[in-house]
Amino acid sequence: MDMGKIETIDETTTNILMGHPHKVILFNDEDHDMYEVCTQIEKATGYNSQHAWAIMMEANNTGRAIVFSGGLERCEHVEAILAEIRLSTKIEPA
Repeated sequence: MDMGKIETIDETTTNILMGHPHKVILFNDEDHDMYEVCTQIEKATGYNSQHAWAIMMEANNTGRAIVFSGGLERCEHVEAILAEIRLSTKIEPA
């Protein structure tokens, strides 16, 4: 690639490559302890424990938190891993 050349990708191209963005919502959970929820968030997303803890605390304090945003297939994958321990989630368009 020529370093002097700048490539741009317009919004239409991005939508074709990635699809429309979605987000995985995690709802507050009373059935699992905080550490279980954090561990599952880490497993589903690859986030570090500090980031996972912040997401879990947001869900705990407000009733819901965005766990992940991205393409639909990746969101479905993240949601499936969270569902392994029956965490309550939902995928919405971003």
